Amino acid sequence: MAKHIGIVACSAEGAALCYQTICRESAEHLGEHFHPEVSMHTFSLGEYMIPIRKGDWQQVARMMSASATKLSQTGAELLICPDNTIHEAFAFLVLSHSYQWLHIAEVVATSARESGYSKLGILGTKFLMEGPVYPDILAKFEITHIIPEENVRKTINKKIFSELVKGIFTESTRLYFNEVIDDLRQQGCDAVVLGCTEIPLIVDPEDCPLPVLDSTRLLARAAIRHSLE
Repeated sequence: MAKHIGIVACSAEGAALCYQTICRESAEHLGEHFHPEVSMHTFSLGEYMIPIRKGDWQQVARMMSASATKLSQTGAELLICPDNTIHEAFAFLVLSHSYQWLHIAEVVATSARESGYSKLGILGTKFLMEGPVYPDILAKFEITHIIPEENVRKTINKKIFSELVKGIFTESTRLYFNEVIDDLRQQGCDAVVLGCTEIPLIVDPEDCPLPVLDSTRLLARAAIRHSLE
């Protein structure tokens, strides 16, 4: 039997994409219309943003742990969090031995290594781009990275919170992301991490200046594989 997957969600659009990917792509392994049992719990994004803006990652970890506990009580055995930013709280999580966690940056780094990428551009919220989540993990994989300059980070952050998490996807924003990614390409990156789980909803891999590492879908696919092991 497939392991019951629990989604510790944060923002709605990214969590929905992760859930849809699990449900849709599991059919390849389990048969038409079949997927592992999936449960989701989330506090509101507004509740998360209070400690995030304060840099209180211990409080973020307490919220994630509370979600994990609720999911474990429903029977979830394998937990994922389709939100890159709050993985900064991962070190503070009280992890129960009754379930398994997948770390989104480790999933992305593993995919990057398997594809032979050596220098990644990192896009996401300013908390993610300026934080330790990807630098710490990528260093273990001996993969280098760069982030956009400060004014670009501020613009990306604004677009994420004023548009993408609200389900607003405009052509001008899509083109802006492509310009940023092309600049990363010119700086020597051989792939780009879409490190906000909403960015894959607006960046088209077929039109992107660099190969993309779609953190949302990569995490969902990893969850499927681990669920079926």
